[in-house]
Amino acid sequence: METQTLTKETSDKISFISFIIPEFALAYKMNVQKAYQYLKQYGGIDYLNKHWWALHTDNPFWAVRSMYEICRKNGGKI
Repeated sequence: METQTLTKETSDKISFISFIIPEFALAYKMNVQKAYQYLKQYGGIDYLNKHWWALHTDNPFWAVRSMYEICRKNGGKI
C-alpha cells in the first residue's frame, strides 16, 4: 500500500475548516454536529470548501457571518 502525504494547502484547509465550524457553532449557540449539519444542508460547507482560502485571511467573525448569509440565502433559519 502506498503512503500518501497531505500537501501544505490541504493541511491548511483542514485546519481552517476544523477551526471555523466550531466557531460557527459557538456564534449561533448550537453544538458542532448540528452546526455541521446546518452548514451542509444550506450550502455553507460547499461555500467553505470553495472559498476557504479567502475566508481564512479574514477575521473569524466575518467568515462565520459570510457562512451564515450563504445559508440564509439558501433557506436556512437559525
